[in-house]
Parts: sequence; structure tokens; C-alpha cells
Amino acid sequence: MRAKLLAPLGAFLFLLFLVANAETPLPFVSGERLEYEMKWGFFPVGYASMEVSQNESSEGNNSFLVNFSVRTNSFADTFYKVRTSITSQLDSSFSRTLSYTKSQREGSTRREIQVDYDYEKGECHYVLNGSTPQVLSIPGPCFDPLSIAYYFRVHPIEPDSTKELPVCDGKKFRKVLVRSGSSKMMSLPAGKISVIETVPAMENLGGVFNKSPDGLLKVWYSNDDRRIPVKVSSKVVVGSFTATLVKANPPLEIKGKSR
Repeated sequence: MRAKLLAPLGAFLFLLFLVANAETPLPFVSGERLEYEMKWGFFPVGYASMEVSQNESSEGNNSFLVNFSVRTNSFADTFYKVRTSITSQLDSSFSRTLSYTKSQREGSTRREIQVDYDYEKGECHYVLNGSTPQVLSIPGPCFDPLSIAYYFRVHPIEPDSTKELPVCDGKKFRKVLVRSGSSKMMSLPAGKISVIETVPAMENLGGVFNKSPDGLLKVWYSNDDRRIPVKVSSKVVVGSFTATLVKANPPLEIKGKSR
């Protein structure tokens, strides 16, 4: 009799265990691609894209790759040509960066950067243009400058809050404080959407996004389950740059429309 009474309770507790330990679905799918138009003031100067894909290894150590690329158009090429691509490899839970590569072609700058993170040894290795690796101590799991964008997609943004993130680009480790504002409506090429503004206190982004000492960087995320970065704005020495989402695949739903 006692066993019959305890059996339903055991089943109920088992279901609670499954729910508590179920993986939270990611707000994006492998293959998602986001495309942006870049402007310097009112002038279109180029395009940027971000794409995420799942990287399955034969050892079963799955990870994610986030690819970012930016290129100037023919107008901007005449005074500052940019062809830069960045790849960030993160673990399957998006809790730390595993590697970070950057192929930089900006003006006369030519750099090939490779950063590998060894958390067992508590260090990362920075290699510039195939030179001898520079070793930097890191206190624990951290993110590279690109993966921060996806951290705020995996972890919901609370309006009017602050978050401190450990960030390392291979040359310097620092805690980046990110402040979020209240939700508001923003006009995009496809229509209006609710967004949340974030302001990371980063020293610089490099290249065309390189900030002045008094510069300011802002990133707006869609206030929905996907939390897509829909706009980036940076005030720099030579003016104000913006990158605005113009296309998403899968499409971004906006008041009955999709873009």
C-alpha cells in the first residue's frame, strides 16, 4: 500500500528533475545570419555581417563559431579600405571563449591574430602574424570582444541594470561593465521594434569603430526571445558610425512583417 502511494510521488519528483535539468533553448539556430548597413554620419560606407554555426568535433566536444566580417563600399575604399573578419569559438554553453582569430585589413594595417585560451593552465596565447606566442595569465573563464554580443543573446537583458563581464583579447584582461537602459521603440528599415539599449564601457573596438577618448559605444538588442543586436552606434574621432540591421535569416518578425 505504501509503495503504491510513493510511486506517484517518485514519478512527480523525477519529472521535476527533468524540467530543472533541461537545457534552455538558445535564442538562435545554427546558420543564423545577420546583415548590417554601416554609415558614417549620413553616408553609407559599407556592410557587416554576423553568423553563428555549430561546430561538431569527432571527440564530442561541440562548440559554436561566431563569424563577423566587415567591408567598406567603393566610396569608403578610396580613403580607408576595410576587409576584416573575426571568428570566435565558444563552448557549447556559451560560458567562455575557446579561441579567437582576426584577419585585419584596415587602411595600411595588415594583421593576422590568433588567440587560444587554456583554462587548465590559466593562460591565453596571443600570436601576431605568426610570431612567438605572448602568454597572458587569466583568472578564469572569459570572453573575447566579439562574443560579448552573443552573451547578451543567451542571457536575458534586464532593463536598467548593470553586468560585469570578464573580457580578454589576448593582450589584456579586464572586467567590462555593461549598463542597460529601459525598453523603447526603435525604427528599423523593416518597421518599428521594441529594443533595450546597452552601453559597454570598452576602451576601443579597433579599426573603423576605434573610439576617441571621449567616445561612446551603444548596442541595441531586440526586446524579444531572440535578442538580436539590431543597431550599433559609436562616436569616434572622425565622426559617428552606425551599423543597422537590414536583413536577418531567419527573418526578424516586426508587427506582421518579417525582415
